[in-house]
Amino acid sequence: MAGDNNKIKNRYNRVSKIYDLMEKPMESMLMDDWRKELFEKIEGKKILEVGVGTGKNLEFYSTDKEVTGIDFSEKMLEKAKNKSKDKDHVTLMEMDAENMTFEDNTFDTVVTSCVFCSVPDPVKGLKEIRRVCKNGGKVITLEHMRSNKPVVGKIMDRINFITLHIWGILKKVDSNISIICAEII
Repeated sequence: MAGDNNKIKNRYNRVSKIYDLMEKPMESMLMDDWRKELFEKIEGKKILEVGVGTGKNLEFYSTDKEVTGIDFSEKMLEKAKNKSKDKDHVTLMEMDAENMTFEDNTFDTVVTSCVFCSVPDPVKGLKEIRRVCKNGGKVITLEHMRSNKPVVGKIMDRINFITLHIWGILKKVDSNISIICAEII
């Protein structure tokens, strides 16, 4: 997995300069509204964002929250740091979603958005999130998944090689979330 991590990290470091531009069409069509809805669900004071990337979500956090954002790509974090210069309530750290250094039961809410398609061992990453989220806390994910509509799913399968080689790997996020949820229940 370490080899996969380095390969994916290098890809994100490489595209960090144009990442927001590449994502803009999807953001303006769908993601902006979904992000706003996601942030209405946040509870508590201590918030962790896993895969903070270039910091697209930072504008949505209210200043009464203590936000910690982690990402394993130092170049993506540089972009996020530029966006958070005037945000004293935000702390950014380079860290791997699969191996977090936080204490158990640290955060009231853990947020991810479009992260788990590029985590080499997503089940391990989800278990780490469960570990650092307080008992009774919230885990909120906004993830893109393969469509279960036959035609759309086949189109997604055919174009997957593009995102695979630009960003990293596309995992079956929905089945991995199901695995970890089954373990929680």
